[in-house]
Amino acid sequence: MSSSAVKTPQALAKGVRFAKDKIHILLKDGREISAPLSWFPRLKKAKDSQRKKWRLIGPGIGLHWEELDEDISVAGLLDRPC
Repeated sequence: MSSSAVKTPQALAKGVRFAKDKIHILLKDGREISAPLSWFPRLKKAKDSQRKKWRLIGPGIGLHWEELDEDISVAGLLDRPC
C-alpha cells in the first residue's frame, strides 16, 4: 500500500471556548486548536452571550454563529499559516 492511499481522518470540532484574547476549538479526537481572536473581528467584538450562540456545521467540520454571521472551518484553521 502506498502512502498516497492512506487517508488521514478529518479533524472535527465538538466544542468551543473563549479565553481573554483567544478562541479554543475542541476536536473530537481530543486535540484543541487555539487562535487569536484578532483573526475573527466579529467574534472579538461580540458579547459573551453572542459567542455562546454557536452550532456545529455538519458533523463538526466547522462552527457557525448565526447572529454574528460568522463561520470557522476546522480545516481552514489547521491549514492557516501562523
